Amino acid sequence: MDFREMMESKYRDLLVNYIKDESEQALYQGQKFSRKSIEQKISPEDIISLHKSILVDLYPDMPEYVTKSFDILLEVMIGYGFAYREHQSLRHVQQELRSEMEIAANVQQTLLSTDIPKAEGLDIGAISVPAKMMNGDYYHFVHDDDQIINIAIADVIGKGIPAAMCMSMIKYAMDSLPENRNKPSNVLENLNRVVEQNVDPSMFITMFYGAYDILSHVFHYASAGHEPGLYYQAKTKQFSELKTKGLLLGVDKKTKYQQFEKEIYPGDMIVLMSDGVTESRTKEGFIDKEILLGYIRKHMHLDAQDIVKNVYMELEKIQEFHLRDDFTLIILKRKV
Repeated sequence: MDFREMMESKYRDLLVNYIKDESEQALYQGQKFSRKSIEQKISPEDIISLHKSILVDLYPDMPEYVTKSFDILLEVMIGYGFAYREHQSLRHVQQELRSEMEIAANVQQTLLSTDIPKAEGLDIGAISVPAKMMNGDYYHFVHDDDQIINIAIADVIGKGIPAAMCMSMIKYAMDSLPENRNKPSNVLENLNRVVEQNVDPSMFITMFYGAYDILSHVFHYASAGHEPGLYYQAKTKQFSELKTKGLLLGVDKKTKYQQFEKEIYPGDMIVLMSDGVTESRTKEGFIDKEILLGYIRKHMHLDAQDIVKNVYMELEKIQEFHLRDDFTLIILKRKV
């Protein structure tokens, strides 16, 4: 006896027993029967058809309108069956994609990981949180033998796997930079040529690149269309924007980038960020810049890493713990 023959016999017994005494046990057996039917890929319309044929056999004098009612139920279940199988197929594909995305996110995190350098007289804090599974932001530190700490922060205009692939390419290009990595303008010009030749024209990358001289405490920097950094002067207790200008990476391979410098005094801070920080949104719209500065002031007595963590938590809270864009914040604080 194959499964279908056994199924017909078993279902007949279930139906007869339930009609006879309406027991809870029969209903429970019906649930087990349905699970077994799913395992054997028996469709809902097959069950309806079987139910109808058994009733007709058991009750030959059953009113015709009852028999006809099963015809419409059968058609409904055929449509339901198609929709259900399509839904299950889509769920399976979605689960596969999610699994692949999780693997890709882990690979990205490993590939783009960077250590926050420790240097005498300078305190550094950094945090980067993706809005979704993949991060379209990127930051990187290099502490070389010349007592220079190089800092890069970038943002891909685009999200998901394409953005992650772009960031991987940027990381590889930065690791392959020549010896002039301490000159931010040259770094951006080299990266710009790589991006222009290798990235789809619909995608662009913004980047801020700085080189902090630990001995002289002079910060050299350049920007490729990135969110302006902030400079906090301890003497006046005032924030100001770091003057920058430059075209996004990948627009024109002949682009030249202007380099600037800022001397950093004890207690001063450099604040670098992605637009996910400045464009934090509430129900009323984008937050005012003064709110961000207020949070930094509120926690600026802490170590740099605690500052960035607390500012992130403050902004996450006012957004009801739902980031709408990737969030990256870096603070360099000269020790007093």
